[in-house]
Amino acid sequence: MKRLIPSLIIVIIGITIAYFMISKPKPLKIYNPADINPKLVDESLQGTSKNHKVGEFSLTDQDGKTVTPTDFEGKIYVTDFFFVTCPTICPKMTDQMLRVYEEFNENNDILLLSHTVMPEEDSVPVLKEYANKFNISSEKWKLVTGDKKHIYDLARKTYFAAVTEGDGGVDDFIHTENFVLVDKEKRLRGFYDGTSKKDVDRLIKDIYTLLAEYEK
Repeated sequence: MKRLIPSLIIVIIGITIAYFMISKPKPLKIYNPADINPKLVDESLQGTSKNHKVGEFSLTDQDGKTVTPTDFEGKIYVTDFFFVTCPTICPKMTDQMLRVYEEFNENNDILLLSHTVMPEEDSVPVLKEYANKFNISSEKWKLVTGDKKHIYDLARKTYFAAVTEGDGGVDDFIHTENFVLVDKEKRLRGFYDGTSKKDVDRLIKDIYTLLAEYEK
């Protein structure tokens, strides 16, 4: 019996180590343009395999305040592209983004950023009314408008959320269901179908994984 005890201890330790190795979530991938469907990547960036980060931008939120990357310093955030009067995918996207909003409402490390793709229609008052409809706090979830070409360039050249065809001109139009997860270093860490509950479940799980990475 005494001989069995050390063996049992070794087995128990081995099982414990194996359990934690299996259950420990893998770090999220860091996405660069070369990792993404080329249809979503501007020609000028295709093949870039490292160091892609969200660059400078200047937009206006539902409170009429200027929004820049400074507002997201040291934050994880989820971003998407929508428009207020969209009758098809956008209501589903808003419902799913609200799930993320509510899940992390008390976590100051998580923010949300939604860009209108119809800035000529979605003015600050329109965005404010939309935010009020869903009781959205601008401290947590910024709905932004601004120069159309600037917004479209962000979608295509920064977040890779929409196909690259188009120049941000009058006749250009983006309609994408993609949610993009951005980490505290402004790197892209995940892409998700914002109309899918299952995929947004994955997004929520990935946010917790990313938070755990920063807790180490």
